[in-house]
Amino acid sequence: MTTAIIAPANGDHKRPQGHCSKCRKVWTLATENGVCHWCGKPSTCQTIRTNDSRGIKTSRTRKQRQTPAIDNGYDQLDGEWLTYYKVASRFNHKAKVEDTEDLLHDIILTLAVAKRNNGHKPFTEAVMYRIASYTQAHYWYKHYKLTMGLDCGHCSKSQRHKCRENWLYGDCPKAIKLDRLNKPILDNEGHTTALGDLIADDKALDLDAWLDARTFLLSCPHRLVQIAQKRLDGIPLNNADKLYLGKWRKREQKRLL
Repeated sequence: MTTAIIAPANGDHKRPQGHCSKCRKVWTLATENGVCHWCGKPSTCQTIRTNDSRGIKTSRTRKQRQTPAIDNGYDQLDGEWLTYYKVASRFNHKAKVEDTEDLLHDIILTLAVAKRNNGHKPFTEAVMYRIASYTQAHYWYKHYKLTMGLDCGHCSKSQRHKCRENWLYGDCPKAIKLDRLNKPILDNEGHTTALGDLIADDKALDLDAWLDARTFLLSCPHRLVQIAQKRLDGIPLNNADKLYLGKWRKREQKRLL
């Protein structure tokens, strides 16, 4: 290990030789301690240690300082959008790791919409932080509602604090009961069916009427029969045929009572 020493200027061997402990530039003061002329900060004269004669620096702190910061490009914004980003960046880390970027976008968009609808009222940073805090809290309300069936946003602050302290979420009378769509359902005859297959569709077709070809063909227009024959033969339908077929499909849809 060697030490890099700066050659004395103008033959002044009494001046401390080295670098500023803050900005690492050449030390120019006559004393070992003082305010650096380069960075203007109180610092001391230090030498820089190297691992060979070629002067390769091994200071871990300096390497970390020279490493470029990784950003997401939002720091290139200007004007009010840059202000929105700075405010949002103080709250997006409070979300789940996979949702930090989404929360950042939501806060920026919410601030922009609030500014647009604010009229001529002052839109200060205090107002922005308040809106960002509300957006971050609303994110967790939605998260609890989707994952745990809890909608705590309509409860008072004291009630939410009580539930959090005593973990009363399982006894919440307002909790939304959630079921999986693949949950097996056993009918009276002992057959098992997935819950999702039992959900009624408001636009369901009358399958019995469609399966009874004789009854359907008696009142079916000739053009519709031609379209069905094209489908059977694998011939592509043109736009007119698609519109005509869609009209008859809507007529055959049965509304559930």
